[in-house]
Amino acid sequence: MAMASNVTNVFEQGNYNTKLISINDPSTTTSFSIPPPKPLLIATPIQEGQFPILILLHGYLLYNNFYSQLILHIASHGYIVLAPQLYTVAGPDSSEEIRSAAALTDWISTGLAAILPKQVLLNTEKIAISGHSRGGKVAFALALGHAKTMKLSFSALMAIDPVDGMDKGKQTNPSILTYVPHSFDLKIAAMVIGSGLGGVKKNPIFPACAPKGVSHEDFYSECCAPAWHFVAKDYGHVDMLDDETEGFRGKASYCLCKSGKERKGMRRFVGGIMVAFMKAYLEGHDEDLKAIWTDPKIANIDISCNCFL
Repeated sequence: MAMASNVTNVFEQGNYNTKLISINDPSTTTSFSIPPPKPLLIATPIQEGQFPILILLHGYLLYNNFYSQLILHIASHGYIVLAPQLYTVAGPDSSEEIRSAAALTDWISTGLAAILPKQVLLNTEKIAISGHSRGGKVAFALALGHAKTMKLSFSALMAIDPVDGMDKGKQTNPSILTYVPHSFDLKIAAMVIGSGLGGVKKNPIFPACAPKGVSHEDFYSECCAPAWHFVAKDYGHVDMLDDETEGFRGKASYCLCKSGKERKGMRRFVGGIMVAFMKAYLEGHDEDLKAIWTDPKIANIDISCNCFL
């Protein structure tokens, strides 16, 4: 791939001013005729325009507002980002999360426009699905048809350090990994982002947050072309979260997972590579993605890259 000459810096804030919109309890919301099926955090540009849509699904027992800085970064490049709160307490089975994510996707075409600023228009022909950790597994499940979306379809899939259970043979229901190379029949482009420290234990008591055998390498190996795999070598499983994550779960995110020296570098990388991927596969502008592949130093952290096209 040749180095592109007109590359923008996707790892920095984009040109759009943004805002966060929070709907904490849809059951009591009377401002909108069709409220979302789940609590929802939206990061959106506020300038006039028509923008592609990204759905970001949170990790296991995490809160959607832990991703505020990440989704604002993405929105600043011209995307509407929806981060639902799929649950607050959940067991090992993620079937209900998959159905909830499908319901949210169907809601977009009927309910989202009323929540956004009037000058912000939806491009429902360009929707990406993504998720972190267990949310990455749910994103794959949705793209693979484990729950049907009746009104809209996805054009791209991204998973941030996805996890499919505790270990190979200890996958949570429904199992997504088959351990058959290139067996995922996605029909859309996929990108898997991994963390180099995700498979390392923080301490002897707790398991690694992204155990080897059910993590990013395994998901990538089952993708069909086009598929991309980027690994941030010196960062951990939750290092793309906000710098400050409050409450017991927020503090636990620092205690349970092996981490890099700070979160900013990983969050900046994750946001930037997601923007580059969406620009390529939602909008047909692949200069940034090719440039990062050609010269990984652009990311300003140590990364490895793989792809098959």
